[in-house]
Parts: sequence; C-alpha cells; structure tokens
Amino acid sequence: MVEKQTRDAARGPGRPREERVTRAVLDAVLALVAEQGMNALTMDAVAVRAEVSKPAIYRRWPTKQDLLIAAAESRVGPLSIPDLGDFRAELRAVLTARVEVYRAPGMNRLIAEVFSAAADPGAGRSAYRAYINRVMGETGRILERGIVRGDVRPDTDVRSAATMVAAPLVFRLVAEQELPDSHLVESVVELVGRAVGVQH
Repeated sequence: MVEKQTRDAARGPGRPREERVTRAVLDAVLALVAEQGMNALTMDAVAVRAEVSKPAIYRRWPTKQDLLIAAAESRVGPLSIPDLGDFRAELRAVLTARVEVYRAPGMNRLIAEVFSAAADPGAGRSAYRAYINRVMGETGRILERGIVRGDVRPDTDVRSAATMVAAPLVFRLVAEQELPDSHLVESVVELVGRAVGVQH
C-alpha cells in the first residue's frame, strides 16, 4: 500500500499531464501546418513532434479535422468583452484581440487550412460550423447588447453584421496575404458603425 502511494505521488496528479499533452499536441499541429502545410499534418507526424503516443492523440481528437479545429481554437477561440457602454468600443476590442493573434507567424496558413478543410466534401460540417459560431459569438452578443442599449439599430441583421466584422481581417490575412493592423481595425469599426449604428 505504501509502495503504491509512493508511485502515485511520484506520478503526480493527472490533470497537469493532460494539459501538457494537449498543449504539446496543439503546438505541434500549428508548427507543422505553418512550416509545411496541411499535407504534413498526419497523426504520426504530430505524435513525433509532440513526443506523445498516437493513442493519446486519438483519445482526444478522433480525426484530423477535430485536431485542426482544436489547434485553431487554441489560438483563435471565443472572447469575452465587458460592457464598455458603446458597441463601437466593444467591436474595436474584439478586432484588436483578433489582429494580435492573426499577426503571429504561421496564422495565415493555419486559417487558410481551416477553411480548406471545411470545404472538403468529407468534412464534418457541423464541427466547423460550431467552431465558427463560438469564435463569432461575442460579436453577436455585442451587437445584441447594442440593440438593447440603443446604439445599434433594432432592425439589424445580427448574423450578417457579425460576418461584416469578422471577414475583413481574415480576407486581408489569407487572400491579400497581408497582416491586418490597427488601421484596418479602425476602418472596420467605422464602416460597421455607419451601417448599423444609431445616428444621434
């Protein structure tokens, strides 16, 4: 009994190891995609890069698509913006946070690969849709909060407006192959503000 307790104490609690494995695997995915593209993203390559077993990966992410989504969400995940009393200020906060992430090395390729994988006929569309909904959820909440507060027009199509907020940064990064910056953030805030903001 004492020997078992000693072994358990030496192993330590399970959660820190789980977190270490998760972090190592997702970092490995990001590195492989950034360096070599989606073709390099195999379970074998991830296992070697992360120094973990393939079963440890499959237990968490059964498919390569699951793994890619998890890696993307580890960098571009849900946000929580407090009520700043003005929807433009809140949109600026969302966009500024996104720009900081998008400017990291390899993010342009990762985002492009997420979109490419989502368009694959065999992709689990519901998983990608759920991820996008999580990523864009805070923008929708900001717009809805603005409607209640009275600085966003009550007839605003929240989903379309949220797309207007998100799309320019991603298009600049992936299609135009340029890093989004604070100037683009201000332009988007201004344009969206004109489109859905209540004019006083």
